Amino acid sequence: MSSSRETSSPQRSVECDVLVIGAGAGGLSTAVTARKLGLDVLVVEKEPFFGGTMAFSGGVLWIPGNPQAKARGIADTKEAARTYLRHEAGNRFDAEKAEVFLENGPRMIEFFGEDTEVRFVATDYPDYHPDVEGGVAVGRSVVAAPYDARRLGKELARLRPPLRTITFLGMMFNSSNADLKHFFNVTRSPVSAAYVAKRLASHFKDLATHRRGVQLTAGNALAARLAKSALDLGIPIWTDSPARELLREGGRVTGAVVQGAEGPVRVLARRGVVLAAGGYPRNPERTGEEFRHVKRGGEHVSPAPPGNTGDGARLAGTVGAGMVTDYPEAAAWIPVSKVPLGGGRTGVFPHLVDRYKPGIIAVNRHGQRFCNESNSYHDVGAAMQRTCEGERETAAWLIADHATIRKYGLGFAKPAPMPLSLYTRSGYLLKGATLAELARKAGIDAAGLEETVRRYNTAAERGEDPEFHRGSTAFNRFLGDPAHKPNPNVAPVKRGPFYAVKLYVGDLGTFNGIRTDAACRVLGEEGRPVPGLYALGNDAASIMGGNYPGAGITLGPHLTFGYVLGHHLAGRDVASAEAARPGRETAGAVH
Repeated sequence: MSSSRETSSPQRSVECDVLVIGAGAGGLSTAVTARKLGLDVLVVEKEPFFGGTMAFSGGVLWIPGNPQAKARGIADTKEAARTYLRHEAGNRFDAEKAEVFLENGPRMIEFFGEDTEVRFVATDYPDYHPDVEGGVAVGRSVVAAPYDARRLGKELARLRPPLRTITFLGMMFNSSNADLKHFFNVTRSPVSAAYVAKRLASHFKDLATHRRGVQLTAGNALAARLAKSALDLGIPIWTDSPARELLREGGRVTGAVVQGAEGPVRVLARRGVVLAAGGYPRNPERTGEEFRHVKRGGEHVSPAPPGNTGDGARLAGTVGAGMVTDYPEAAAWIPVSKVPLGGGRTGVFPHLVDRYKPGIIAVNRHGQRFCNESNSYHDVGAAMQRTCEGERETAAWLIADHATIRKYGLGFAKPAPMPLSLYTRSGYLLKGATLAELARKAGIDAAGLEETVRRYNTAAERGEDPEFHRGSTAFNRFLGDPAHKPNPNVAPVKRGPFYAVKLYVGDLGTFNGIRTDAACRVLGEEGRPVPGLYALGNDAASIMGGNYPGAGITLGPHLTFGYVLGHHLAGRDVASAEAARPGRETAGAVH
């Protein structure tokens, strides 16, 4: 047996049917499916935690025709979803992969919900471009149900914690935002005050017992549910165990050398090796080549796990895999801010909610608005890059007046009753008695900012935004303030003091990646499959073609193609396997 490159000789060998490299969404979905179909599976993970980027995410999956929508009586069709995907992906639309995804997404949801720990609940998320042909105002996104992490037992210590910056004292909030509403109203409502007191008491008890919050929501709940499902099935998950190289025999990938706790281990995989190592957002060389804001000298601030450095692509490259490196957008962008955590440490805050609130606007260094702030994080991140074209630094600033920040907060700065001095002293939040003073502190053109706010306020007084049409789509309005009339996304920036938070471009995962077919087989430069090697998740090129159509367009395909790949590795046709499940009809995709 020969290897793809020289390494220290492993002293130990193990065998399995399937070796999965990466314990994130795609890897765990593949592992659980393959194991339930009778295969012997081993998962290896570079970092000390399982869960991958999924554990940091919102835990939302975009699955047209999902059972939860059907149960709510929400009508959708595969034709509409296909039309929407074709529009969003443009000339990068892959009809075969889209069909596999649309056909098997609903089946995947039912498969995991039947007898694993994984559960999903409905959301009211609209598609991100609901007015485009085929787009819908509700129904295509589901979210992981909350989870009590104590069910993981001692394995809880290996679950990747959520991003510190999006928790409150380590406490996660319910994805329905019910928790947030009570916390925002704690000083105004006795009911909310009682609710918050109860939540805090329970949380502090969990911290004392488990040293972390255990009432999980969003992506942390999904990571816990998938990992518990894998562990219950007897699937070993080796953490702190990076894959160093692929093994080949006769042109076929037959396994990998994994750096275990006691040295290198030769893992032989009879059915195949699956690359699901999380893409490359933390690889400066790759991002410097493919992220346009980094290419011109700017900074990329990724909230992704530090281990997502492109190991999958590196391994695939050693056996001649083809790469997609030219999507119009190389990654799923999100505006983020840097949060001083003390002791020289810095956290990353993803701006998922504040941009939608009335009275908060975004400007570039010239003091000019440059986009509809209530569009998706990806669209706003792309707009940041465009408005900074020709400049070394890619940055923007969120601006709010005193009344607005006290009501909604701004980024990591919390609303009342939390004191704003916590954030102004750290330098996270800039404050100015006037717009001109704020502009000078931020390095923004003062005259430009004053003129922008004057022009914006004229129409905002009427709830209008003639320049960028905030509040014009169902998605804009979904995360706005429904109590603010007439437009949940638009209000003037009125009275000082004024505040600003600096934004950078971050990501929710890479879109460029390894070239694969609809069965997740890695394709060589000439377009033929590399025998024995598979890739999915952020390691593989996204089926969205460099666009971001809706909430969960990363996790939805990751779990779906993991489910498809698990069947492929087991030599099972998905439709036939579904039909054979006791007491079941074949699950259709979108009816």
